[in-house]
Amino acid sequence: MAEHVRYTRNRREFLTDAFCGFGSLAFTSMLFAEQARAAKTNPLAPKPPHITPKAKSVIFLFMAGGPSHVETFDPKPLLNQLDGQKRPKEFGEAKYQFVTAEAKILGTKRTFKKYGKSGIEVSDLLPHITDVVDELAIIRSCHGDMVVHSAAQYQLMTGRIIPGFPNMGSWVTYGLGTESDSMPAYAVLPDPKGALEAGQPMYMHGFLPAVFQPAMMRPGNKPLLNLDLPPNITRNQREITVDLIRELNQAGPNAENAEFAARMNAYDLAFKMQTEAPEVFDIKRESQATLDMYGVGKPATDDYARRCLLARRMVEKGVRFVTVVSGGGPGNMQWDAHDDIEENHLRMAGHSDQPVAALIKDLKQRGLLDQTLVVWGGEFGRSPEAQGGKGRDHHNLGFSMWLAGGGIKGGQVVGATDDIGLRAVDQPYHFRDIHTTILHQMGLNQHALSYMHQGRKERLTEVEGQIIKQIV
Repeated sequence: MAEHVRYTRNRREFLTDAFCGFGSLAFTSMLFAEQARAAKTNPLAPKPPHITPKAKSVIFLFMAGGPSHVETFDPKPLLNQLDGQKRPKEFGEAKYQFVTAEAKILGTKRTFKKYGKSGIEVSDLLPHITDVVDELAIIRSCHGDMVVHSAAQYQLMTGRIIPGFPNMGSWVTYGLGTESDSMPAYAVLPDPKGALEAGQPMYMHGFLPAVFQPAMMRPGNKPLLNLDLPPNITRNQREITVDLIRELNQAGPNAENAEFAARMNAYDLAFKMQTEAPEVFDIKRESQATLDMYGVGKPATDDYARRCLLARRMVEKGVRFVTVVSGGGPGNMQWDAHDDIEENHLRMAGHSDQPVAALIKDLKQRGLLDQTLVVWGGEFGRSPEAQGGKGRDHHNLGFSMWLAGGGIKGGQVVGATDDIGLRAVDQPYHFRDIHTTILHQMGLNQHALSYMHQGRKERLTEVEGQIIKQIV
């Protein structure tokens, strides 16, 4: 399928396309010129998908730090039977960051029961999620390549273990554009407790044009500053100012520069947001029943509730991709339970369980769940062995994520880890398979969604990802 048009083409790109067949070169050149003119006018204009899409937008609920699969969605009764013993040799070896060779298996205090018509087992750590379990497709056999936070976060977000590559949100907006001209195409709602190990680069656009970078929202009650017009400035006066800036920019020597074009686009978007976005960010417009459902106003849930609710309001207005982060700051302020798995996970689940379940319910009752793909997960899981007696170490060999809405067949569990949750053994799925499935639901082909960078056609999945066919 034809690759999406970008701002510039160099000699290498021209020759690459030329070798595909000189007979179509003239037509391709004409088509490119037409599309390039449109892209120059508005690079974020809606673009046709490669295949029929199931979803229009994505909300990624990023559980930063690594939630434990054996305390949430992957019950392992054998852990309690082996509690305090060394790992049996038949399970093989595993490389951890801090767990030593002398570490003992750690049982869990969580209990699992079957919920919903599907009878899926979920931990008592997540009582609200059990209400929506029939909407979830739980992948118990996820795995990644890295056991340290920064590299694992890069791989989860960008498909690579090093910084400098585009986030999946940037890839999706590059491929599809946005349906809103008054809201960001791609937004990140970080945790107010602080930055993560991989930092802002894991959310960024990498080598894609700057117009595909995210809008980084501020934590707290004012996600964006300066949304209101300045005192004594009318809408007409502000519009005249923006038009003048646009005309000066277009007449300047940098008018063809992609970075400069992104800044011009930002001016236009900022003006439109001043007139339309304040309503979107004002959650007081919601009914009290909706606020209560999310947990707004309750100390434990208020922050994440507000951000999940804002994510729903944003996709409702055409925002293409929203990442809502749970966990920030050092170690224990994330789902990073090195010292005490019980204390950490009870607290982190207490912040997020109700808002996440409310988001699923809210999207469904508004008729938005079918067109909104919701993804839940972290950069890895937690170890079957104990760290320091009560904690669990990072674990990338097997863990759980789930998807819901956006054409996903809910009410099912796919794949499995072994009897102690050490390794994905049945239908293992790599991060690139999660990425491929997300792209597929959005109507994007992993091969067609590419970008020429330093002589190589790069793509989110790097190599060949597979669609998780059981859930689509």
